[in-house]
Amino acid sequence: MSIGLNTRRHGRKRRRRPQDGEIHRGTYILPNLFTTANMFCGFFGMVNSFDGHYQTAAVAILASCLFDILDGKVARLVGATSRFGVEYDSLADLVAFGVGPAVLMYMWALKPFGRLGWLAAFLFMACGALRLARFNVQVDTVSKKYFVGLPIPGAACMVSTIVLFASQWKIPYVPEHSVMLLITTYFLGFLMVSNIPYNSLKELEMLRGKLLPTLFLLLVLITVVAAKPQLMLFSLFLAYVVSGPLTLLVKRYRERRNVGQLPSTVGNEPEPVSSTKDD
Repeated sequence: MSIGLNTRRHGRKRRRRPQDGEIHRGTYILPNLFTTANMFCGFFGMVNSFDGHYQTAAVAILASCLFDILDGKVARLVGATSRFGVEYDSLADLVAFGVGPAVLMYMWALKPFGRLGWLAAFLFMACGALRLARFNVQVDTVSKKYFVGLPIPGAACMVSTIVLFASQWKIPYVPEHSVMLLITTYFLGFLMVSNIPYNSLKELEMLRGKLLPTLFLLLVLITVVAAKPQLMLFSLFLAYVVSGPLTLLVKRYRERRNVGQLPSTVGNEPEPVSSTKDD
């Protein structure tokens, strides 16, 4: 009896304890679960768009944005960043922030425009894919302070808040089948592939070690959004989308003004003094 127990014990494989600094394999599962939740919300939004539940689809896109923020934070927190996670996150972002908002906008507002409508939706999705590819290529070469072009989550959240804002307030001069929505879809696609700089909001990380100011700003933001969610979310994302072109215009204006204030040296160079010697 004892011989059989000893043989069974020796037959079991011993689990190798992770060494110091080594990350357990299960740690990588946690951030990828958030990435999967991001992609699930995007797919759930597409299903609701096809069923005509546009407000639910818009909320699903906002939930995708929340999970997209969390997966990166969790991966850096537990030290489980990997190349697989980066690629998987990009594919999930394309589903949640590229295909999902394009389907939502097409089913909600662009379908009556026929070819122009579905071309606008496709352009939005294609520009989002290009934006993600460019970000992956330039992630180690560009400044962390600014994004090059409108981030695809920002464009997707702009689409979702437009749907929530228009559906809640039912503004008469912004009908659901408006030409302005068609132009907006093309414009958001252009901003994603443009070289317009957008603030990456990295300055907010300065509050990481300051608990009370962070809690105060968080409570103020929650209170403001909770007062009128559709209006405030629409206003916040609209301000961010417009901030890029406005910042670029202000920068160009200041550069031209500084160039105009420089003293002109052309034609004002002093003539050389000729010295003559008396014989």
